[in-house]
Amino acid sequence: MGIPKVSLAFLVLVLSIMFRQTVQGSRRPACHFDDLTALQGFSRSLESNIGGWNWNSSSCCSFTGITCGNSSVLKERVVRLELGNKRLTGTICDSLVGLGQLRILNLSHNSLHGILPTNLFQFWNLEVLDLSNNHFVGSLPAVIRLRSVKYLYLSKNSFSGFLGVEFCKSSSRIRYLNLADNFFGEASLYLENCTSLQYVFLNGNGLSGTFPENLFLLQHLRVLHLEQNRFTGPLSYRIGNLSNLVELDISLNDFVGSLPDVFGSLRKLESLSASSNRLIGLLPVSLVNSASLSRIDLHNNSLAGQIRVNCSAMTRVTLLRLSSNKFQGPIPASLSSCRSLISLDLARNNLGGAVPFQFKNLQSLQFLSLNNNSMSNISTALEILQHCRKLTILVLSLNFHQEEMPSNVNLQFKSLKALIIPACHLTGSLPKWLSSCKTLQLLDLSWNSLGGSIPSWIGKFKYLFYLDLSNNFFSGEIPESLTGLDNLVHTTVLLKESSEHVPLMKSTGQNGPWLGYKDMWSFPPTIDLSSNKFTGPIRPSFGNLNNLHVLRLEENSLSGTIPESISEMTNLEALDLSRNNLSGEIPSSLVHLSFLSAFNVSFNRLSGDIPSGGQFLTFPESSFEGNDALCSNILRPCQPPQIPPLVSPGKKTKIVDWNFGIGAAVGFVLTVFFCFKSGWVLRRG
Repeated sequence: MGIPKVSLAFLVLVLSIMFRQTVQGSRRPACHFDDLTALQGFSRSLESNIGGWNWNSSSCCSFTGITCGNSSVLKERVVRLELGNKRLTGTICDSLVGLGQLRILNLSHNSLHGILPTNLFQFWNLEVLDLSNNHFVGSLPAVIRLRSVKYLYLSKNSFSGFLGVEFCKSSSRIRYLNLADNFFGEASLYLENCTSLQYVFLNGNGLSGTFPENLFLLQHLRVLHLEQNRFTGPLSYRIGNLSNLVELDISLNDFVGSLPDVFGSLRKLESLSASSNRLIGLLPVSLVNSASLSRIDLHNNSLAGQIRVNCSAMTRVTLLRLSSNKFQGPIPASLSSCRSLISLDLARNNLGGAVPFQFKNLQSLQFLSLNNNSMSNISTALEILQHCRKLTILVLSLNFHQEEMPSNVNLQFKSLKALIIPACHLTGSLPKWLSSCKTLQLLDLSWNSLGGSIPSWIGKFKYLFYLDLSNNFFSGEIPESLTGLDNLVHTTVLLKESSEHVPLMKSTGQNGPWLGYKDMWSFPPTIDLSSNKFTGPIRPSFGNLNNLHVLRLEENSLSGTIPESISEMTNLEALDLSRNNLSGEIPSSLVHLSFLSAFNVSFNRLSGDIPSGGQFLTFPESSFEGNDALCSNILRPCQPPQIPPLVSPGKKTKIVDWNFGIGAAVGFVLTVFFCFKSGWVLRRG
């Protein structure tokens, strides 16, 4: 049966198309000549090679980071050049402008430097320009013609000149502008004509003056970051004009006055951060009744009055940070109605009384800090807070003055990873209920009045990496189980949280300065048992703690020698054994601790030579003082052993006396006699 004419025609058409594509594919050039020239010039200006760029290849469109698009039948043009995080070094030359059809240029997270060529800001078709996280310097060009640009990333460089007034006229389509972390200083912000802007990041630039008024004209603005600048003056009520604002961060400036009561107009605002300014007054009524806010950070200001938050309206709030202000009165029980609350920080205020009973309803709460207030009744506080099943970090320091540490064995904190209750002068002993905190990673009970011995269950915490029991009255020997903590022996993976945590503070003394850490996992692995009444030896099994960075045992009554096994703690950075009753020599093997930067064995009864070499060449004399039998070129030269005198000192030594004379005469007579008798002088007969 013959093939129908329609089918035959279709078959011929398909074969024709396939043949045409094959012919065109064989004739297709590597890429457009202008693009090839531009890429070659760009490559020559670099000081490093680009991996995956092979100039012997048949098509530059196959190079790493390059995407081409069809602009005509036989020609391909480079439309995307994406080389972010490729460890590139060198400068950028003018030749890149030859990529006439380029829509995306991404050279971020490299080590490129120098001044950007003016022509780089003349791409007519460019939609995305990302040069962030490099080392570019100089002012941005006065004339920028990026008529199609929508996303401009220039953050984390060293630019010193801001965008000119012409920028918004020629780049009116821009939606996303990130100029954070540069050096723009006192530049004027000409952004009022960029009416399509939705995201503006100007943080970390040292910008000064009052709140930029022209930003109030950006009706589509959703995210505005002005933190870490030098803005001053009061906040304008015109902020309420930004009705589409979702995120506002003006922290770390010098704004003064009260927060304007405009949050009723900001119905889409979800995150507000105005921390570290000089704001005063009460919390605005519209703020504490906002139905849209989920994150409020106002710490480190001078806000005052009582905390009145309407949790019936603020159903979405997950973070409330009001620490380091002047709030007073009791902690409001109404906060327990904020059922979505994950992080609550009320530290360093003038709050008093007890933890509200209703706090047991905060079933989503993970972080709670009430430190440095005037809280009372720690037993009730812990009995209530144990019902917060997701509670991960609990900070109660500088409260509950001279109360007794609760010993209720029924307390259960099954999710607790950090318990921080220093500087309360709590009495009692280490409570048994702590042993049920199986996920505990950080325990700080320093600067209290706790006593008794350390129970053996202290070594059963699988994840504990930071233990501070310093400045208490603990006594007895250090339990050997403490030297077997899994996370300090085997480097167990930490149970980190994915959510953001409020920074913690670590005290260097009861009245001394406080050290700040970004979060609890920034603390170095530490065992601090200093300033107690521990006795007995330093156990050799301490050498098992390979992951320990800080060991502090000073100001106790420890005796015996320093174990040789300490040299096996290969990650040790600080070792303080001062003011004990240790004797013997300092093990010479400690010179192999290459990370050891702080070492102190002063005021013991050590003897012998101080090890030389390694980090011991950097330790000051004060690290060894108070050990009279220690010697070295640092402290005192070691004296060579003295040979005992043959005679008593003070008497004259006589070389010739009467005994010597008699002996010499008898010896002479005998010698002559034997010489004659033997015939050596006169021949016999």
